[in-house]
Amino acid sequence: ANRGEIACRVMKTCRKMGIKTVAVHSDVDANAVHVKMADEAVCVGPAPTNRSYLNMDAIMDAIRITGAQAVHPGYGFLSENKEFAKRLAAEDVVFVGPDTHAIHAMGDKIESKLLAKAAKVNVIPGFDGVVEDAVKIAGQIGYPVMIKASAGGGGKGMRIAWNDDETREGFRLSSQEAASSFGDDRLLIEKFVDNPRHIEIQVLADKHGNALWLNERECSIQRRNQKVVEEAPSTFLDPDTRRAMGEQAVQLAKAVKYSSAGTVEFLVDSKKNFYFLEMNTRLQVEHPITECITGLDLVQQMIRIAKGFPLVHRQEDIPINGWAIESRVYAEDPYKSFGLPSIGRLSQYQEPISLPNVRVDSGIQEGSDISIYYDPMISKLVTYGATRAEALQKMEDALDHYVIRGVTHNIPLLREIITNPRFISGDITTNFLPEEYPEGFTGHRLTPEGRRELLATAAALYISAQLRSQRFMGNLRVSTTSQEQSQWELQVELEKKSHLVSLSRSGSSFTVSNTHARTHVEVDGGSVEVSGEWNLASALLPLSINGNPRVLQCLSRDATGQITLQYLGTQFKLRVLSRLAAKLTGHMPEKVPEDTSSILRSPMPGSVVAVSVKPGDMVAEGQEICVIEAMKMQNSLIAARAAKVKSVHCKAGETVGEGDLLVELE
Repeated sequence: ANRGEIACRVMKTCRKMGIKTVAVHSDVDANAVHVKMADEAVCVGPAPTNRSYLNMDAIMDAIRITGAQAVHPGYGFLSENKEFAKRLAAEDVVFVGPDTHAIHAMGDKIESKLLAKAAKVNVIPGFDGVVEDAVKIAGQIGYPVMIKASAGGGGKGMRIAWNDDETREGFRLSSQEAASSFGDDRLLIEKFVDNPRHIEIQVLADKHGNALWLNERECSIQRRNQKVVEEAPSTFLDPDTRRAMGEQAVQLAKAVKYSSAGTVEFLVDSKKNFYFLEMNTRLQVEHPITECITGLDLVQQMIRIAKGFPLVHRQEDIPINGWAIESRVYAEDPYKSFGLPSIGRLSQYQEPISLPNVRVDSGIQEGSDISIYYDPMISKLVTYGATRAEALQKMEDALDHYVIRGVTHNIPLLREIITNPRFISGDITTNFLPEEYPEGFTGHRLTPEGRRELLATAAALYISAQLRSQRFMGNLRVSTTSQEQSQWELQVELEKKSHLVSLSRSGSSFTVSNTHARTHVEVDGGSVEVSGEWNLASALLPLSINGNPRVLQCLSRDATGQITLQYLGTQFKLRVLSRLAAKLTGHMPEKVPEDTSSILRSPMPGSVVAVSVKPGDMVAEGQEICVIEAMKMQNSLIAARAAKVKSVHCKAGETVGEGDLLVELE
C-alpha cells in the first residue's frame, strides 16, 4: 500500500520469493515504475494523498477485488496507522508489520516515552502529557526545547525553540503541520540535547518472543529534521555502547510484544550518553545500509515473520561486514535552505549501477514526472566497501556518474558533504549542515587548481565542438580548407572574471596555458593537459586532467559560447569566446537585476495555506506575509523590509509555481 521506490523495493523481494504483487496508485501515478513492476494494479483515487494513498476505503476495495492475502505498507502513508492495521485484521488480511497494540503504543510519542521508561530505556527529560501551556512547560524544562507532533514522524511538525516567542511561533506552525500531515494536532515538549548525534538501532522480532538488534545506523546529517546522508556502522560507537543501545532497543521491542522489523531511534551526546527518541514501527527509508553490512534482506524477514515463521538467526550470527553509505537523492534545490522541492519531468536519467558495489533504490525512470503531490525523493544511492574510505570513494564516483536532467537535484550538496574534511573525520552532529554552511549552501568553492581545471575543460570542449562542426562523415566540410588549425587564443569567463587562455592540440589531448594578460588568475603561467574521448553526445565526459581521472557532465552549451558544466558535483556557468567576440562583448549593455526587497516570489512550487496581509497594510521587517505548503512541509514567507503592501497576487487554497509573484510592497 505505497508508491515509488519502496513499492518497487518490496516487489523485488516478493518476486525473489515467488509471491505475486498488486500495486495501488493514484491517477497521476498510472504510468509509474511500481505500477509496471507489479503483477496487477488498481487505481485508488485522484492525486492528493488523502484521496488515494491514505484512502483506506479504496485500498480495502483493492484488496477485495484482487484477493490479496497480505499488505506491505512501506513507510509513510498508512505504515504506522493502527486503524488501517485493525481493518486488515478484521478481514483476515495479514499486515506485514507489527500488531495494532505495538503501532498504537509506539506511534504516540507521549505513550512511547512512558513505555520506554517502564522498560528501563534511557529517555530525554521532558513533559509527559498533552501540551496546553507551552511557554510555562518550556520554562520549567529549560531552553532550548524541542516541540514535536505526538503522532509525527519524518521531521514533520517539529521545531526547536530557544525562548518564549519562538515557543509560541513554533507551537502554532507545528500544530498546523501535524494536523495536515497526520490529522492529529497534539504536541509534546522535551529538552533539546545540544551537539547530538542521531543514531538508530534496527531491530527484528518474531511472533515467538525472539528479538535481535542488527547494529546501528548513523543518521546525523539532516536538514529540517529529515535525513540526507546515513551510514552503517557509526564511526562514534564503541562495541560496549553499541551493545548497550542494542539491548535497550530489544528490551523495548519485547515490552510492546513487537513483531516485524522496527527501528529504535536514539539521541547520543558527546559523552556517549544515549536517550530514546522514538520507535518507528515500520521499515525505514535507510534500511539498505543495514542490509549491506549484515547480508540480511529485511523485507524477506518481515514477510517471513508476518507469515508466522520464527527468526532463523541468533544475535551472535549478526555481523558487521564492511561499511555502507546512503545518499538520499532528492528533486530539490540545495541552494535554498539545504533543499526546497523542485518539480519537473526527468528528460534524461541514468543511474550509476554499472559501477561495482553501487545500489540504487528508485521508483522512477527517464520521462517520469516529479509532482507537487508526493515526496520529492528521486532515489537512494547506496555504496558499499570493505572500509569507510572505500565506501566514500565509491560514493564520490557514483555521484559523478549519476545523470539527472529536467529537475533541480541535490547532488551538489551530497557530494560536498561526503568530501567535507569534518565529515570524513566522523566529527558530526545533527547541526552539521548549519554549522558548516552558516550562510546557507553555496556549492563547491573552487581552489586555484580547480579553477584551472574547469577553465581548461571548457576551452577544450568549445574547440572540440568547433572541430566536430567542421567535419562531415569524418572529412572536412570544405575540402579546400588549408591544414587544420592546432592552436587557438580564447577568452573564458567564469564567476564574473575573464581569463585569457591559449590552447594547442595533439590528437585527443589539449594543452591549455593561461596567457595571463589583464586578469589576476592564480595560474602562474601554469599549463593544464586535458585528454579524453570528447564524445559530445554522451551525458558523461570522462577526462584525464593533468593525469587525474575526472568525470564531468556538460549540462548545456549553445552557439554563443555559453557552457554549463557539472564539475565535482556543482554546476558552473562559463562562457568561451574567440578574441574578436570577447572584444565586441564590451559594448553589450548589462541586465539590471530585479529589486527583491519590494516583491515576494514563491521559493518553490506548492499551495498557499494562508495570506496574512491585504493591500494597504503596513508590514514590519520579518513579519509573516503568507504560508506556502509543499511536499507536506509548511514554510513561512516574511517581509524583507518594513513597507506598505501595494498588491497581493495570491489567495489561500491556490497552487503556485516556483518564482510566481505573491505580494508587492511599495
